[in-house]
Amino acid sequence: MNKRLYVSDLHLESVDSPQFRGLVWLLESHPEHDLYLLGDIVELWIGDDDDAPLAQALRQVLRARRSPVYLLHGNRDFLYGDKFCSETGATLLADPHRLDDGTLLSHGDGLCTDDTAYQQFRAMVRSPAWQQDILAKSIEERRAFGQALRQQSRQTNANKAANIMDVNATAVADLMQQHEARQLVHGHTHRPGVHADERRYVLGAWERCGWFIEQDGDALALHCFSLAPHCGNETPHPNG
Repeated sequence: MNKRLYVSDLHLESVDSPQFRGLVWLLESHPEHDLYLLGDIVELWIGDDDDAPLAQALRQVLRARRSPVYLLHGNRDFLYGDKFCSETGATLLADPHRLDDGTLLSHGDGLCTDDTAYQQFRAMVRSPAWQQDILAKSIEERRAFGQALRQQSRQTNANKAANIMDVNATAVADLMQQHEARQLVHGHTHRPGVHADERRYVLGAWERCGWFIEQDGDALALHCFSLAPHCGNETPHPNG
């Protein structure tokens, strides 16, 4: 079995950020791993025609990767499309996606079913008609619209109870049963950890450290490393 690397929730905003430097370090230090990007890699993706420095740098980093790259949409980058995949060599996967060893992958936002307002919003922005309408606008209009959405999201989340922004246990169990999953890997909630009873591995947001899950055969391990200017000092995070 190939070795695999799972990451999500980098929320990249700048090429000069510790998060982008951390991504480069992580990929260079794991060159043989199949790479799975489970959503929210950037803070905002306005479309595959984005010509901002970050968008260009991200294309370059992924295009240089020799091992396979797989991509899931997140709630910040749901506008990745065929053009981005052709430019980077990445393969876009449906959410959820079951691997051949029974590992089920998801961004995780679809499992936060207690947040009914968000689920309605998610259904709207994932609809082909809505996306077609947005992508017909100019880059400048999309950037302004995206910034407004981000601000609204921050204000809305600040007033929500913390528990409704986590995954729903019944939704997790149902999804895993439906796909006959051996284990589930997801991000989105920014609550990293390993839930052994649910066989659920949760990636964290890249804030003070960069979170990733490494799979080698049947073994999965959750790690984090410092996002200080020199990103080579990896500190594994204890599982549990």
